[in-house]
Amino acid sequence: MRPSNSSAGRVLIADDQPDVREALRLLLKGEGYETQAVSSPADLLTTLETRDFDAVLMDLNYARDTTSGEEGLDLLARIQALDGRLPVVVMTAWGSVPLAVEAMRRGARDFVQKPWENARLLTILRTQIELRQALRRASRLEAENRLLRAEARPTLIAESQAMRAVLELIAREHGTGKEVVAHTLHALSPRAAKPMVTVNAGGLSEGVFESELFGHVKGAFTDARADRVGRFELAEGGTLFLDEIANVSLNLQAKLLRVLQTGELERVGSSKTRRVDVRILAATNADVNAELAAGRFRQDLLFRLNTIEIYLPPLRERREDILLLANHFLRQYAQRYRKFPGGFDAAAMQALAEHPWPGNVRELDHAVERGVLLAQGDMVRAGDLGLRPPASPGSPRLEEMSLEEVERFLVQKTLARSNGNVSQAAKALGLSRSGLYRRMQKYGL
Repeated sequence: MRPSNSSAGRVLIADDQPDVREALRLLLKGEGYETQAVSSPADLLTTLETRDFDAVLMDLNYARDTTSGEEGLDLLARIQALDGRLPVVVMTAWGSVPLAVEAMRRGARDFVQKPWENARLLTILRTQIELRQALRRASRLEAENRLLRAEARPTLIAESQAMRAVLELIAREHGTGKEVVAHTLHALSPRAAKPMVTVNAGGLSEGVFESELFGHVKGAFTDARADRVGRFELAEGGTLFLDEIANVSLNLQAKLLRVLQTGELERVGSSKTRRVDVRILAATNADVNAELAAGRFRQDLLFRLNTIEIYLPPLRERREDILLLANHFLRQYAQRYRKFPGGFDAAAMQALAEHPWPGNVRELDHAVERGVLLAQGDMVRAGDLGLRPPASPGSPRLEEMSLEEVERFLVQKTLARSNGNVSQAAKALGLSRSGLYRRMQKYGL
């Protein structure tokens, strides 16, 4: 129960250094916050499953490694799975622009570097908690639900001829469905008031797939310290978007098919059958017919999923949309990072228009985000975007590139040569599709 003199909010602090936890506790207590402090990712997750908080303030570096932030980024994803609306502010003594971008991309609301500035940290927490509390109040007012849904509706940016068929199909079929399209379909459906849950199904390993989708009970495996609700149950009454469905193994496809056919599931470690009412949207970059012919995708699962098919043309086929999308992302990231460049200069617009975009809209999104972060003046310049020019004879010189730059160059060049076909590019590089997707995400392609 919150003390009578503590009305600012409840904050969960996670850091493996006792002096940091104590300093934060004293700082926040003096501002009227109620706090609870934990020292490990496991304790943080357990605490979140047993108690409500208004915000999480967490370190990105723990015992597993002390500089990369990977353990904290993994933890951030787990928090998002528990409560996608809970504001998370991340801290690290090893701050860098790429790490800050990645943390925010995975759901963090803001980023502070140790040693922190008290005033800035308090401003961030106050803003995020006030926003969360305002949204909670609004959600209780049924009369405002329709307006809130309309304001939250995603924007599908497209004017090109290649996208007209997609827009017409969405307008005609408010029923099934990549992620913006999925959110648009959900927002236009009768299930719009219910949750929409997104999961990269193809990125889940065999060991966690069932736990993530179906949930588990305490004691089901070594790290199962408490019951956990899976994505299907989180999406009850709403929509579950399964991205990269063609990357799911045949064994897991069978388990997924059973739930789709019966509407029933059991959490890992439990014999209790639970019924779920969920609408499924699925997406893939793979050629599903080729996957069927190769025996890597179940035909019965395709029949179950493929009620209505929407083909999204790659960005290279709809160049009229590039600057529209770029300006949309510019406004979005200007608000997020509190930086307000007036637009793109002429060289930047030319670079955007001429780039082959093997990573499609995601690559464009990442390039603009980088541009906003690195812009020094009132305009985003070509160099801020980090786009490599098309390869010319004799360049780039490999001996002048780092190992990561070489890998990024090879991935980008192979994707371009394969016209964006991930399956072909993965085969050419000697990688699995999931391995290539991980590298594309790493390099913003």
